Amino acid sequence: MPRPPPFSDHHPLLFIFLFPFLLLLLLSPSSSAFKFKEAPEFYNSPNCISIPSSPDHLLCSDQAVHVAMTLDAAYLRGSMAAILSVLQHSSCPQNIIFHFLSSASTDTHSLRFTIANSFPYLKFHVYPFDAAAVAGLISTSIRSALDSPLNYARNYLASLIPHCVKRVVYLDSDLILVDDIAKLAATPLGETAVLAAPEYCNANLTSYFTPTFWSNPSLSFTFAGRNACYFNTGVMVIDLQRWRAGDYTAKIIEWMELQKRMRIYELGSLPPFLLVFAGYIAPVDHRWNQHGLGGDNFRGLCRNLHPGPVSLLHWSGKGKPWVRLDSNRPCPLDALWAPYDLLQTPFALES
Repeated sequence: MPRPPPFSDHHPLLFIFLFPFLLLLLLSPSSSAFKFKEAPEFYNSPNCISIPSSPDHLLCSDQAVHVAMTLDAAYLRGSMAAILSVLQHSSCPQNIIFHFLSSASTDTHSLRFTIANSFPYLKFHVYPFDAAAVAGLISTSIRSALDSPLNYARNYLASLIPHCVKRVVYLDSDLILVDDIAKLAATPLGETAVLAAPEYCNANLTSYFTPTFWSNPSLSFTFAGRNACYFNTGVMVIDLQRWRAGDYTAKIIEWMELQKRMRIYELGSLPPFLLVFAGYIAPVDHRWNQHGLGGDNFRGLCRNLHPGPVSLLHWSGKGKPWVRLDSNRPCPLDALWAPYDLLQTPFALES
């Protein structure tokens, strides 16, 4: 009996119509086909400090560069690219330890396996974050993606990461580095600053808070005498010892609790950081956060680089490079992210 022709022969137009949807299904995070290639291994240069390889020495070493990131299925592809970029441009990649914060309700075993499979040599730890601890404090913002409890995990870094870790570089998942992260980690914090980040004093700080905030003298007085400037929380160097000593998590929570009673800001997890830290942070050169490449929070239109040198590209905003590349509507700068994409499509040929 002759074999019937394939489905596409019977319904060529239907197959063509369904193909993009089948591709999206195969590449979705929930699919078993969402796989990543193994990254190359990177080695220390000869002048790197040798750190004892025992887990305790590595975890608590002041000589290591500690990097903290959140980890979830929705942004996993971005996280993988960020990790690869950090390692590829580091002069001492074997001295980097990653600390991943993941929602306790997600499949952390699967996330851990995915990371280990693509980076078998990577030194990392995964810490479960109890989203319930912050869920009741989150107010709706201008973009639903900003309302994820995991966006607020950075508020709890000092309690989630072991207390022997004194300093950490916090990075968002929608960025890549093109410079040695050790330079960023070595940012001087002075005698009192808890964190360092690139400041943007030409940005209109008033726009991040509501008229209710500015019309209340007891609230608007918060910024009096502080020379407060906007800064982006997607790239920060944090002194965890000073954070713990000052109990800054409690200070951030106080503002979030007030926000639940009276709406004083609009934009997710950023404003509480501005209320607590703006005017008190150590500066970081703008080259370490070429931000806004994802466009605004509404349409995610293409943007150009800011003038000046570049050490880190950040697709903050609505548009993410992997989404735009998959939809065949990339922005010109998305081509700079693409070489770090470790996604292995189901149709890729094995070498």
